[in-house]
Amino acid sequence: MGRSLVFDGTPLVMGILNVTPDSFSDGGRFLRPEQALRQADRLVAEGADIIDIGAESTRPGYDGVSADEEWARLEPVLRPLLSRCPVPISVDTQKACVAEKALAAGAYMINDVWGLQKDPAMAEVVACHQVPVVLTHNREEMGTFASVQALLDDLVAFLTKSIELALGHGISETLLIVDPGIGLGKTVEQNLVILGHLAALKGLRCPILLGVSRKSVIRETLGIPEASDEAALAPTIALNVLGLAGGASIFRVHDVAENKQALQMAYAVTAGFQQTKMD
Repeated sequence: MGRSLVFDGTPLVMGILNVTPDSFSDGGRFLRPEQALRQADRLVAEGADIIDIGAESTRPGYDGVSADEEWARLEPVLRPLLSRCPVPISVDTQKACVAEKALAAGAYMINDVWGLQKDPAMAEVVACHQVPVVLTHNREEMGTFASVQALLDDLVAFLTKSIELALGHGISETLLIVDPGIGLGKTVEQNLVILGHLAALKGLRCPILLGVSRKSVIRETLGIPEASDEAALAPTIALNVLGLAGGASIFRVHDVAENKQALQMAYAVTAGFQQTKMD
């Protein structure tokens, strides 16, 4: 297993590794283990602090797969990756049995797109291993809200429930990370509002993870639905830098090098400014 991480507000970049045939951006590109391992090597070389590997797409309208199928995709990549990768491995799964196998194999953390609220056994699995866990906001259907505050209240209430579930099962509060779930059960307008109000999550007293890389909120907002991944890079960086200013400190991305450089530059300025105010 790679080195451990400290979630102290310094920006960390989580490189995305999808071993799926149907993910929205790179589905099928890294389905074979040898392809996935080469991509993981590239992400690490570009400066990824974490590799987040997922074997089931969670794009809008995705078709779920069985736990057996998910593990069959994941295991041939995860095991060799754990033996060679110098950075921690996160596993993106909403299934407790897959999480259990991944953690038993040596995975560092779990990224649960349903914030422990989908699979009743997930909190117990994470508690047993006492590993970091990403608690992501999600909805089955897009809701409607009378005001910005009502939308933010819904977001905070969901994540508060996830935190309470985690603490109730004995997961240490130092292991909890929250994610507003951009693109999950939300309209474009709701995504934009949340991106502009990330500070609403600071009261939860957990590190904030932001995942906006190449997502449809970019293409739909800019009116470029068929844009290439390259065309989505600059807007992704812009949202991540704004997210850093809003309180996020972990950034889940496809393009590690460019995002990391931008975040390091922005952090150098903001951290220096904070120090100046203190002097």
